[in-house]
Amino acid sequence: MQPRADLLIRKARVIDPATGRDEIADLLVEGGRLSRIGASLDAPGAELFDADGLWLIPGLVDTCIRLPEPASGRAGSIASETRAAASGGITHMAALPDTDPVADNPAVVRLIRERAIKAGFARVMPIAALTQGLAGSQLSEMQTLKEMGCIAVGNAGHRVQDALVLKRCLEYAATFDLLVIFRPQDGALSAGGCTHEGPVASRLGLPGIPAVAETVDLARALLLVEATGVRAHFHQLSCAASVELLRDARARGLPVTADVSVHHLLLDEYAIEGFNSLCHIDPPLRRREDRAALLAAVADGTIDAICSQHTPLSSSAKLAPFPATKPGISGLDTLLSLTLKLVEEQKLPLMRALDALTQAPARCLGLPVGNLENGRLASLCVVDGKAQRVPEDDWLSAGKNSPWLSESLPGAVRLTVCEGKVTWLSD
Repeated sequence: MQPRADLLIRKARVIDPATGRDEIADLLVEGGRLSRIGASLDAPGAELFDADGLWLIPGLVDTCIRLPEPASGRAGSIASETRAAASGGITHMAALPDTDPVADNPAVVRLIRERAIKAGFARVMPIAALTQGLAGSQLSEMQTLKEMGCIAVGNAGHRVQDALVLKRCLEYAATFDLLVIFRPQDGALSAGGCTHEGPVASRLGLPGIPAVAETVDLARALLLVEATGVRAHFHQLSCAASVELLRDARARGLPVTADVSVHHLLLDEYAIEGFNSLCHIDPPLRRREDRAALLAAVADGTIDAICSQHTPLSSSAKLAPFPATKPGISGLDTLLSLTLKLVEEQKLPLMRALDALTQAPARCLGLPVGNLENGRLASLCVVDGKAQRVPEDDWLSAGKNSPWLSESLPGAVRLTVCEGKVTWLSD
């Protein structure tokens, strides 16, 4: 990272979903802090950035990424993936604990944070393991891990089978006001599956994962959230029935939020036709009706945030027969562009789409970022909303496992500032 900036961004279209601001203005960063937004600002000695015709928005907050370090069998490094994040306007990202070793002790959390700080491209916020080794049997040292900088606890999709153990985990987390992150999926109902249980899976002869695998686990989690009062966030919902369960829980006042991957808003089960392993993800892409329900839920705020579900994999991970390939899509390079594609297709209004990438995920995680508030360390990006780009032309993630590599997508990030420091500046 560069030293904290004195930067005057001129004539940008300033869009801040947190306040509803949408106007042409200048923005001044002094000593790394957002100082003023207004017309015709003057700041002798500040570096100038001409943003005429460009958008200025808060830095993106990604609620769900998987790190390649410590050793995890994934591609790249913390440095390579945070650089990819900065190029996509992402300034803050929550990292799942399924590294090797698992992020269930202070030493691993310290290593992750130190490597991210050394790389200097984006703020990595570790999610601590809910149970030791993600094994689902013994509670992790949650309070100690919180003190080390973990923003939440979760089991990274590894189900806690014993309901009593899970209840005790939630009670303990509630005692320390810790956010618990769930990725609901019943292990028995999903065992051996690799795609949505439906007509496409049947025609291709692939073992399926039914939507009820998600809703059964989600229903259990919501009941335990209600019983314990813990704050909960649900990762990567994938079906219409889950939306209805979430909507009902929020109507009853439960302290719950949720996100969905951008891929589940753009693709459905037909994307795996021809055994396209680049679309092998978990949870699987589901019916068109599910995709429509997820989009509607994002539009009305039932689902708060859109995430990348970033999982960088080597090319060999996608070369086996479909069921043997590793699930996951590398998503940091394309999170903003794919969300703008939804705007371009009139599936989401621009302000709500940007809200789902900035202020809403920050609120879900309890973070004071994702906005353009004066006095705070500046985290923002400048975007050419009219540009069209082919991601493979400037792809930075070490994982090239994406079905979007050769697609023409809207939006290109010209400048990223993370916590007062310039982390990305395009030519």
